[in-house]
Amino acid sequence: MSEPIDEHFRAAVAALRPGRPNDSLPAVVLDIFDAQLGSRHLDLAARRLGAQGQGFYSIGSSGHEGSAGVAAVLRVTDPALLHYRSGAFYVQRANMVPGSSPLLDVMSGVAAARDEPIAGGRHKVLGHQGLSVIPLTSTIASHLPRAVGLAFGIERAARLGIDSPWPSESIVICGFGDASANHSTAVGAFNAARHCAHQHLPLPLLFVCEDNGIGISVRTPPDWISTVYSRSGMRYFHADGSDIVSVLSVAAEAADWVRSSRQPAFLHLRTVRLMGHAGSDVESAYRTPGEITADYARDPVLRTAELLVSHGVLTPSQVLDRYSAKQDEVAAAAAEAVSRPKLASATEVMAPLRPSPVDAPAVSVSGTLAQGVNQALAALMESDPSVLVFGEDVARKGGVYGVTRGLHKRFGPARVFDTVLDEQSILGMALGTGMHGFLPVPEIQYLAYFHNAADQIRGEASTMRFFSNTQFSNPMIVRIAGYAYQKGFGGHFHNDNSVAALRDIPGVVIASPSRADDAAAMLHTCAAAARTDGRVSLFLEPIALYHTKDLHPGDSAWLADGTPVTAPIGRARVYGSGTALTIVSFANGVPMSLRVASRLPSVRVLDLRWLNPLPVADLVEHASATGQVLVVDETRRTGGVSESVFTALIDAGFKGSLTRVTSEDCFIPLGAAANHVLLDEDTIEKAALKAIE
Repeated sequence: MSEPIDEHFRAAVAALRPGRPNDSLPAVVLDIFDAQLGSRHLDLAARRLGAQGQGFYSIGSSGHEGSAGVAAVLRVTDPALLHYRSGAFYVQRANMVPGSSPLLDVMSGVAAARDEPIAGGRHKVLGHQGLSVIPLTSTIASHLPRAVGLAFGIERAARLGIDSPWPSESIVICGFGDASANHSTAVGAFNAARHCAHQHLPLPLLFVCEDNGIGISVRTPPDWISTVYSRSGMRYFHADGSDIVSVLSVAAEAADWVRSSRQPAFLHLRTVRLMGHAGSDVESAYRTPGEITADYARDPVLRTAELLVSHGVLTPSQVLDRYSAKQDEVAAAAAEAVSRPKLASATEVMAPLRPSPVDAPAVSVSGTLAQGVNQALAALMESDPSVLVFGEDVARKGGVYGVTRGLHKRFGPARVFDTVLDEQSILGMALGTGMHGFLPVPEIQYLAYFHNAADQIRGEASTMRFFSNTQFSNPMIVRIAGYAYQKGFGGHFHNDNSVAALRDIPGVVIASPSRADDAAAMLHTCAAAARTDGRVSLFLEPIALYHTKDLHPGDSAWLADGTPVTAPIGRARVYGSGTALTIVSFANGVPMSLRVASRLPSVRVLDLRWLNPLPVADLVEHASATGQVLVVDETRRTGGVSESVFTALIDAGFKGSLTRVTSEDCFIPLGAAANHVLLDEDTIEKAALKAIE
């Protein structure tokens, strides 16, 4: 199978006239040409494998081979988050490291080979730990906030003495396309970068926009990127991505400026897309034949070949010999990749998600839930200099509910700091700093605000260990103030009770404490999981219980008294040993259920504490002890926690009675109207009585 661009290249080179030898062309161009040839033939081979049913990814880099010039002026220790069309960058960087095999790496990804060096057959990605290329597998532009956090972490790690994988003089490279530059996630990352620069915070980050003028079929106005980003407040550089000499000169200037100034910059590479979006894309459906063939003249591989011939470095026949030799080399790599074993079982596929055993330390705190979390954070920061606490209003103010009060003064602004008001940027800061060896503990001010940035967890944080086969991780504990029952204050966005979008993310731990001592112990356990295997935890804190002292009026029973508590992941807490009914609940539902239980005979209450993984063994044990289960679920009836509790019990073979009470499928209104849609104690008691009867 031959592609028109392949035929055009051969014919155009054969028609070239040799030039006189001279030394005006940078010597590195010949090495770059080798990387460009490799990248081009990787694209062609991927399409051939796809047609044969042996390859499974055909989005290529043809037309973007100028990115090899960017790689050539950087250091191998500069961490790179590459645009998916930056195949030539990857090949060039690998060629700079003896013993690398970039052609086999990429073809192994295309063929989903088990021993592919980054994802282990789980995806075709451009990534390699030894090359400081961080794999990207999530949605469009969602890696840009991570890049900001990664650049921020370089200086912060050096300042705090954290042992980072990358040298303190490194710069971060972040690639993306012109269509991606319009995404709100990208715009937020650019804003966060400018926000840091405006405050004179070191942020050595080079954004590289590979602008080919089209996003699948949607055209980007020719002057859009240059118009917007030459005036963006970041230093702007522009190069013709088809002219390797221009790329080398401008990219070197941009990289040197970022490295010396420690400030972000925007490198605009004007490229061309050849062979359509992917192998399945019928480009002729939205572009004329004349438009498609006109782009051939801008082919960067051909343009580099013309330079080499015109400067007498190679003859046309030598270019074609190199072209054919590289084709053979890639074909051999493709054959090797296809022959290699593939992932053969769910156990193999899911191996990166399998958690390591985690020790749950005994923790002592006193006071309210807010005070317990505060004390736990202080203890973690005291014992571990890598812990960072950041978010909106967490520093001098100490959080809108006072949970982080005093931490800024005690541990200083390098470790406790306020961020820009943007949840994507907050989580991006965690994603990036976590890769430097920090344990970030970002705060999302309200659960409703988390949904603005959910993909930073769903698509970025949760997938890194999976798609890097555990070679990279981004440990973090995301504290989220949530749930309702604030006596009508604040309405929906301060009382959100929807957790459905959180509960199905593979590998992510969800903690949901109801009391101070559990909260502190669970926070320490989440920290241990982060240190052990880079675990990502979401820590849902019930706002209405932050300052609660009493279970019953005046009894101070909801205060922690300093008794040591442990909270292993996936283990519940049980109250009582009743034999008539087991009430299963979490967060705000626990004190309500305990008050109901105190008025009824022989009822036990099981506090789940962990929503993922659920404490299935404890659930089954205490459900079986009574044969009657009432699930008290303050979240919505549809997509709420009760659904997963029912499923877990049924899957385990529970044959007893199952009943649930939930809040309504409704947003939380303001004032007393909230009481009409939220689960209340009276409803719980009626359901419990009915279950017992």
